[in-house]
Amino acid sequence: MRIVTVDAFTARRFAGNPAAVCILGAAADEEWMRDVAREMNLAETAFLFPEVGGFRLRWLTPAVEVDLCGHATLASAHVLWEDGHLSQGVQAVFHTRSGRLTADQRGEWIELNFPATIAVTAEAPPGMLDALACQAKFVGRSQFDYLVEVGSAAEVRALKPDFALLRGIGARGVIVTARGENGFDFVSRFFAPGAGIDEDPVTGSAHCCLGPFWGERLNKTELLAFQASARGGTVRVSVKGDRVLLGGQAVTVLRGELA
Repeated sequence: MRIVTVDAFTARRFAGNPAAVCILGAAADEEWMRDVAREMNLAETAFLFPEVGGFRLRWLTPAVEVDLCGHATLASAHVLWEDGHLSQGVQAVFHTRSGRLTADQRGEWIELNFPATIAVTAEAPPGMLDALACQAKFVGRSQFDYLVEVGSAAEVRALKPDFALLRGIGARGVIVTARGENGFDFVSRFFAPGAGIDEDPVTGSAHCCLGPFWGERLNKTELLAFQASARGGTVRVSVKGDRVLLGGQAVTVLRGELA
């Protein structure tokens, strides 16, 4: 059984966010998928199999199954086209826990059509800001995550969270963001120790929240974002009502066979 590792939201190997992609002939045993995800030990492993009108897609971290994942969807679409499961130019359609998602080729980029997740003003849960050791300009809560705005991109880059404290916040993760620099509209980082990922290198699904948030503040519907993790990654964000289009590049790093 083939498994492919892809670096997503980057055009350069060993940057962006790595995801493992396993394309199956049919649904697989739950415990086996969890074992494979733990063995891969990446932020997400994607499992796909053909379903009427597209592919069933599931995302598993080493610890849990998640409801929405951008970088592993980008990686999955990349593998479908690169390995001939779909013809070049044919839209990739995914049936997921977050509904029907699509991916389209846009030259050297892949464009994902995802649901917007709006952050509404919320009180920070006990210990969260202490864990981040930051001064928040805004705290909000989306369907999945807390969103924290800080004063500058430099503050985002300098964060050294206490991950043990963050594990108890009662959400998938925490997005920390600020206005951008060097041509980027905004920057961010994403921490999800409760889901088994202390810091996710590039988080497509977080931009479903960040796009509407910064679009409103900057009065823009087309934005360019940078996730300022150690690996780093670039995301094109287009806000279209209750949908967000996420643009990214991807590159295959490793092809293997599960014994």
